Amino acid sequence: MTLAVLRVRWTEDGRERALAVSYDEASAQHRKKLLEAEGGSDVRVIPVKPGE
Repeated sequence: MTLAVLRVRWTEDGRERALAVSYDEASAQHRKKLLEAEGGSDVRVIPVKPGE
């Protein structure tokens, strides 16, 4: 399993939120689904460079 540096961003209660955690692709997609189920909107997984 390759660990990529991915950030999850979403909107909740009209506010932009972000998780700065390193995820593999499968884990990032799982977290995305959980956030959507919790009512988050515009949830997206974004690749970032280390240190960003």
